[in-house]
Amino acid sequence: MNNAMASPNVIGVNAGAGFFALLAMVVVPTVPGAMQFASFLGALGCSMLVYLLAWRAGLSRTTLVLAGLAVSGMLTAGINTLKLLWPEIVASSPGFLTGGLSGVTMGMLAAAFPYFVVGLLLALFLAVDLNVLCLGEESATGLGLHVTRTRFLGILAAALLAGAAVSFAGLLSFVGLLAPHIVRRLVGNDHRVLLPASALLGAAFVVICDIAARLLFAPFELPVGILLSLIGGPFFLSLLLHRKRGRLYV
Repeated sequence: MNNAMASPNVIGVNAGAGFFALLAMVVVPTVPGAMQFASFLGALGCSMLVYLLAWRAGLSRTTLVLAGLAVSGMLTAGINTLKLLWPEIVASSPGFLTGGLSGVTMGMLAAAFPYFVVGLLLALFLAVDLNVLCLGEESATGLGLHVTRTRFLGILAAALLAGAAVSFAGLLSFVGLLAPHIVRRLVGNDHRVLLPASALLGAAFVVICDIAARLLFAPFELPVGILLSLIGGPFFLSLLLHRKRGRLYV
């Protein structure tokens, strides 16, 4: 999306996945795999909607973030509505709204696993094309890359991965923002290395934060999503104010 801040929680992908996952809990609570599939559809639909809105408004770093915030706000309102109308559904999924790993079962992981596998394989398959796309649309087109198809497949891979994560971990924030930026500074911009390294660092970061959230406030257990937000918020602001070539990054 040509935007250093276009992580799943910033542009509303997580909110879309969360809304549709909760909706599946309400409408088809007994259908196996329905929540995971709904979460994926929500993530994909929200990704495409935000991109189309930003494209119609003049695709830029600022309009993409603003479109994502607007869509995220509407979907968050939908999530709160479901929470008010069916409080027992939210009560049965502790930590879903803030993001957390308490209550996660092997059955939930098994249902999300196919989406993870397909999303990760698709992302790795696109690694070389993403390297070309980073040169800019005109240069990528001149090198023979089908830009529209590559961008759609990239969004599809992100929706598969984000939707699968939200289906059992809830609305975790800033992992998709922190991990890639840290890894990029360590290994560079080659997506063949950047993508798997980001996945490993992101997973390790969540586990470390979850352990810290359990130990720092014992005997109480702080949802890991709260700790991630406390860490990711300042990081996002630093990106927002980061100067690049003498101007604001956005």
